Amino acid sequence: MGVGSTLEYLSELLGSGHKQSRKKKQLQTIELKVRMDCDGCELKVKKALSSLTGVKSVEINRKQQKVTVTGYVEANKVLKKARSTGKKAEMWPYVPYNLVAQPYAAATYDKKAPPGCVRNVDSTTAAGATSTAVRYYQDPYLSLFSDENPNACSVM
Repeated sequence: MGVGSTLEYLSELLGSGHKQSRKKKQLQTIELKVRMDCDGCELKVKKALSSLTGVKSVEINRKQQKVTVTGYVEANKVLKKARSTGKKAEMWPYVPYNLVAQPYAAATYDKKAPPGCVRNVDSTTAAGATSTAVRYYQDPYLSLFSDENPNACSVM
């Protein structure tokens, strides 16, 4: 134990007698998807998010509609502040496709996702979406005489 740590220990013992239960916030990186069309929208969102206490940096990628906030802030406060600008905002819904068990399931695949990314959904939702599709293909006799099927029998 060094001299500095010994002095801290003694000052805690002889201090006011009660511990402060205030937790220090962790440095976080929060990613949001915010609908922005022009430079004015981008500036409005950047000013609003920069005004939060604890924010260290705000990075905006307007092409992907992505806002990255780094600082000692809570995610729900950042989301609330982004929505207060009048823009449609949500937490960043995309993850790299190699982190998802079934990246090309109907629930996870999104045409608007950035390259190499798919929508972040829990595995039960993705499994439910694929099992529905499998059930449809397991019973081909339902569509044998359907009007929507171009290869159906036309004996009527």
